[in-house]
Amino acid sequence: MIISHKHKFIFIKTKKTAGTSIEIALSTICGDDDIITPINDEDELIRKEISNRNAQNYEIPFSKYSIKDWLRGLKNRKRLLFYNHIPASDLKNYIDSKVWNNYYKFSFDRHPINKSISHYKWRGMKNKYVDFDSYLNSGDIHIIKGENFYMDSQGNYLVDKVYKMEEMDKAFNEISETLGTPLNAPKFNTKKSEINPSLNYDTIQHKFGKQLEKIFKIEYKDLYNND
Repeated sequence: MIISHKHKFIFIKTKKTAGTSIEIALSTICGDDDIITPINDEDELIRKEISNRNAQNYEIPFSKYSIKDWLRGLKNRKRLLFYNHIPASDLKNYIDSKVWNNYYKFSFDRHPINKSISHYKWRGMKNKYVDFDSYLNSGDIHIIKGENFYMDSQGNYLVDKVYKMEEMDKAFNEISETLGTPLNAPKFNTKKSEINPSLNYDTIQHKFGKQLEKIFKIEYKDLYNND
């Protein structure tokens, strides 16, 4: 997650959507007062090399603490922090309403099939699913639904726009124009062929397409309804 006071934008990071690459690219235009949440050590080294910045200013101000926050902080003896995948619904409670209402808020999402395959492979290293069907039945897939990050509990969008990861260059051109500053998109392969032959887009679409459409209703309705 990034809050840039310098360029007046808020980036909400979803899961399995190249969010870290996007964060690193956005960090190149950030200023000293901007809020940049931590990523893993290896990626922080890359960010430092590319943008000359690391995570910064990510402690939540005491003035924004609720009573529950104070009690939790006292119990754990830890400062509350803005974090990588903080949902927009939580973030707005910890920043000034003027910032929230006036900054350009955006996020990225990815085609549900590619996103779920990526998550399956990543989670499978820990959970050792038997197959993709067992992954679906585990319920873990719901962790990566875009609505968890850029919508409220009533299904209202909390960001100004959700861009497609597959259209990264187009998205960054639009963001650059909106912010009025040059911005280079991260470079990586986002084609359907990125998936290994034993777990490919067409196979998942054929076997589990209907299930995925039910799980990712928002993504299919608003972003990928023609795919």
